[in-house]
Amino acid sequence: MNTKAHTILAQTDRRLLAGREYRGASRIDGPLVYMRNTHAIGYGELVEVVASDGSTRFGQVLDTSDEVVVVQVFEGTDGLSMPNTRMRFMGEPLSLAVSEEMLGRVMNGLGQNRDGSSAIASSVERDVNGEPMNPTAREYPRDFIQTGISVIDGMTTLIQGQKLPIFSGNGLDHNHLAAQIARQAKVLGSESEFCIVFAAMGVKYDVARFFIDSFEETGVLDNVALFLSLADDPSIERTITPKTALTLAEHLAFDKGKHVLVIMTDMTNYCESLREIATMRGEIPSRKGYPGYLYSNLAEIYERSGKISGRAGSITQLPILTMPNDDISHPVPDLTGYITEGQIVFDRSMQARGIYPPINCLPSLSRLMKDGIGEGMTRSDHPHLANQLFASYSHVKDVQNLASVIGEEELTALDQQYLEFGAFFESRFVKQRFDEDRSIDQTLDLAWQALSKLPAEELQRLTDEEIAEHYGK
Repeated sequence: MNTKAHTILAQTDRRLLAGREYRGASRIDGPLVYMRNTHAIGYGELVEVVASDGSTRFGQVLDTSDEVVVVQVFEGTDGLSMPNTRMRFMGEPLSLAVSEEMLGRVMNGLGQNRDGSSAIASSVERDVNGEPMNPTAREYPRDFIQTGISVIDGMTTLIQGQKLPIFSGNGLDHNHLAAQIARQAKVLGSESEFCIVFAAMGVKYDVARFFIDSFEETGVLDNVALFLSLADDPSIERTITPKTALTLAEHLAFDKGKHVLVIMTDMTNYCESLREIATMRGEIPSRKGYPGYLYSNLAEIYERSGKISGRAGSITQLPILTMPNDDISHPVPDLTGYITEGQIVFDRSMQARGIYPPINCLPSLSRLMKDGIGEGMTRSDHPHLANQLFASYSHVKDVQNLASVIGEEELTALDQQYLEFGAFFESRFVKQRFDEDRSIDQTLDLAWQALSKLPAEELQRLTDEEIAEHYGK
């Protein structure tokens, strides 16, 4: 019998045995339950776990073999006993009932109501692992998303269908920035509706409350679906939260034609949960104890973004991760950088100087920026203007290093002008209020004001026509 026939028979057997119950676990280790002597179980299969008191919780097959099946229980294993634990293998993967009614609602990491309102009724169910996207059907991202934040719109532009992570650190203002982008983001010149899917993993209650209150006060909560997995929720729930959020995003984008911005914070907490599970399973660790499949696991999440030819909607991802010890070479930001199209990097020293958002533009970049700015998209002078800002601010850092050695009074007049430009750039262009929403024209005009602090002959990345039109105006 050929391999295809074996596969069809195995799938048929699993469907016939779906719902079959087994009693008595062989081992319980943290959120993992081990069960022996079962029928052929599929990887990722949904499992109903019944405790001795009759309470029910759900899990997912994490590993399967002829000898033992390993199930991760989303709600944790508290109260389960090995002799009395019962399991029903459902013969299908974990799915989520999706609906437009989930906009304006607060849910837990599994997509269940957390706001105390009535359950969401929907006849549409989607596999949380997502549907495979044909690479040839993808459209290249080109449309500009205005966040209202100058340093992002002007220098690390977010493009529709892009995945652009924020590299932050513990205690920095990434939560405020995420809430501000969720309130202000818009697709200019598009008739399609724009909405936000927000996934928070392992956050404290006060952080979750901040997001909810921020969206309620500004009136955008009706256009936001929040998936909140709190710090005191079972850590295993964090591994499914981004998948449920992206499942809803795919429905809204590709079934309903909406433009969806998916904000996920904190991806480091997600990776910590993966490491915790891998350690419990006794897997051979890779860098800093993370599993060797961390790269492919993150890629499964990040690659669920983009645009599909012939469909109106799109998914843009803005994942946020905190770098342990502000180390950008840590495995989580390092691998994320390989998968995504750029990064926005926070700077602790800028926050200490009272600059919000504390984004260091020099290590930040958007690899798709060049294809989404310019004439007919933002403004014709935008590409050259962004290049000049990078070049001039980079020289500011060189001048500051020199001044720390010889003193500012020994600098040349030109170097003094660069310091003046740098001060204006940070205090007026980068820095803005939490409730300030700048248009792209306001952002670019501010950039010209900053560059007007320098002599015109120093603006070598701008054309003579651009300088004549905007310089000193």
